[in-house]
Amino acid sequence: MGTEQMVLAIDDEPGILRVIKLELSAQGFRVLTASSGAEGLRMAEEHRPDLVLLDIVMPEMNGLEVMRELRERSNVPIIMLTAKRSETDKVMGLKMGADDYLPKPFSLDELSARVRAVLRRSSATPNVESVVRVEDVEIDLGRRLVKRDGDLVNLTRTEWMLLQCLAANAGKVMLNAELLSKVWGPEYVGDLQYLRVWVSRLRGKLEREPSEPKIIRTFQGVGYMLTADETIRDEANEVAAVSTDSQAVERAEEAPALDVTA
Repeated sequence: MGTEQMVLAIDDEPGILRVIKLELSAQGFRVLTASSGAEGLRMAEEHRPDLVLLDIVMPEMNGLEVMRELRERSNVPIIMLTAKRSETDKVMGLKMGADDYLPKPFSLDELSARVRAVLRRSSATPNVESVVRVEDVEIDLGRRLVKRDGDLVNLTRTEWMLLQCLAANAGKVMLNAELLSKVWGPEYVGDLQYLRVWVSRLRGKLEREPSEPKIIRTFQGVGYMLTADETIRDEANEVAAVSTDSQAVERAEEAPALDVTA
C-alpha cells in the first residue's frame, strides 16, 4: 500500500502482541503495541492510529474501560480481542462503540481480514446525494449529517454506515443478510447479533420512544425499513441511490429467514 496505515494493538499477553505485529507488518501495516490499558491510551493519544486492536480482559484497567476513554477522545475504529464466549460481553463491547470483535484463539488470515474489513468500512464514502426526512429527523446523506428537532445527532462510524444504507433505501425493506453484507461485508452475513445491537443504538438516538419505533421498523424474520416522510434527491445521483449490489441481494435471498428484533 502507498501509505502505511497504523494499527495499535493493546494486550497484556506478549505472545499475542508479537504475533499480531509480525502478521500485520507483513501485510503492510505499521504496528504499535502496548501491554496495558494505560500505555495504550497514551500511545493512542500520541500516535493517532487508524485502528485499535483491544484485548478485553486485562489487569488493572480492562478493555471496556479503555474503550470508554477512547470513545470520549476519538472515533477510531476498534476491534475487540476477547477469549470470552458470552454474548453479553460481545454485546456490551459493541454497545460501547466497538466496530467488531475477534474471539481468541484467532487465525492470522481472519485477523488480517477483519482489520481490512473495518478499515474499508471506516473509509467508505456515500454514493448518493439526498436528504431524507421522517418524523423530526433529517438525514443528509451527502453531507453525512443527522439532525433531530434541528439539533445535530452524534453517530459512531458504524451507526452512520447502517443508517446511510437504510436511508438510501427509505421505504424499502432491507433484508437482514443484505444489511449485514452491505454494512459489514459478505463475511458477516451470519452475524445477526450485529443488527440487533446497532439498530437498537440508532433507535435510542433517533426515536422518541425506542420501544415503539416509528422511524426504523422491524419486519420479523425479514429485515428492517426506514420510513420516510420526504426524500429530496439529487437527480444526477438517483441511479446510484437506487442501485443495489446484485450479488449481495442474491446472498441475502438465499440466507434463512431468522427472527431478528431489537
